Amino acid sequence: MTIRVALADDQSLVRAGFRVLVNSAPDLEVVGEAANGQEVVALVRDTKPDVVLMDVRMPDMDGLAATREITADETLAAVRVLVLTTFEIDEYVFAALRAGASGFLGKGVEAEDLQEAIRVVARGDALLSPAATRGLITRFLSGTTEIADQAKERLSELTDRERDVMIMVAAGHSNDEIAEQLRISPFTAKTHVNRAMAKLGAHDRAQLVIMAYETGLVRPASRSPQ
Repeated sequence: MTIRVALADDQSLVRAGFRVLVNSAPDLEVVGEAANGQEVVALVRDTKPDVVLMDVRMPDMDGLAATREITADETLAAVRVLVLTTFEIDEYVFAALRAGASGFLGKGVEAEDLQEAIRVVARGDALLSPAATRGLITRFLSGTTEIADQAKERLSELTDRERDVMIMVAAGHSNDEIAEQLRISPFTAKTHVNRAMAKLGAHDRAQLVIMAYETGLVRPASRSPQ
């Protein structure tokens, strides 16, 4: 099954390079390109790709605003956004993850790593290394000492098992690893993850990670539960 990819970058040479890298894989195909946020939102609504490779800094509408529009559109629920950035950890990446992006990737990525990243995101997984995630959270959330009432209410909707699974997702564990540690089947682990996302309104695992830290369920320093 071919994974359909849309490219969004204001530099034509950058788009051309990624187009070659994506199309060189037999299971990947570029279905369209855009030079700014407005164009990519229109492109995604028209073509409904599986994955969008999204640059952050673009004219007219930047990649953050475009990501928010795409992930907020219920008709585009199956579309995943993979943010491309010159700097692996910065405020743009953090904002993109909060907006619903499924992960981020440096623009200097190798061809095989880019292709695999697209596959990972397309199947619904988050492209987040635990180290990079902790770096982001520590930088932008470590000063938070109070948990908003709304966040507490949202967490209260989770079962104890769903909270445990959410903590493990935030620690970077896959469904298979969660299943092994909790002695449940991978299918059951995936079900718990999906239920937690549904109850919290998380677009995907990446947002679930952000919510785990923002609500105080996981702390940056120790990653221990409240």
